[in-house]
Amino acid sequence: MPTGTTRIRLRPANSSRLSFGVQVSLALFAIVYALLMLRNSPDTQDFYWLSYVFLAMCVVYLGFILVHNAPVFGTQSYFEFAPGYLVHKAGLFRPKQVFAAENMTQLELLPRQLRVRLKDGDIHVLNLREVRGTRRRAVLRGQLEGFARRYNVELREETAAK
Repeated sequence: MPTGTTRIRLRPANSSRLSFGVQVSLALFAIVYALLMLRNSPDTQDFYWLSYVFLAMCVVYLGFILVHNAPVFGTQSYFEFAPGYLVHKAGLFRPKQVFAAENMTQLELLPRQLRVRLKDGDIHVLNLREVRGTRRRAVLRGQLEGFARRYNVELREETAAK
């Protein structure tokens, strides 16, 4: 039996309302707009400094988008299979969710999500739209099957209705 961990990288941009490209485009448009406001406004206006504040906020927003969606500081969004635990990390600024195998009653693998049912009645839903690519999905499915078998957790799979 493997003693190490398997980490599957997630892409949070796949589950957001606006795609990564649209978010970056909006941020770049706002930066260009702020630069044009600074270029065309005279320094004698009363609130010209607000253009600098707006520009700074646009740059911070662009940085947030890049850090949250791209592995700038390493993989920050992942689903990990550790011995006895499932770990879900949804991004750089979010805490890890750790699920112990001994506290699980059932894993439900749906086409777009994974439901983790715990013995205390809680249900945690993990978005699988963030798992991109057929190879990564196959690795995830294989790891879930092995994890469920190893720790005697029921694994229920539902396929999409055709």
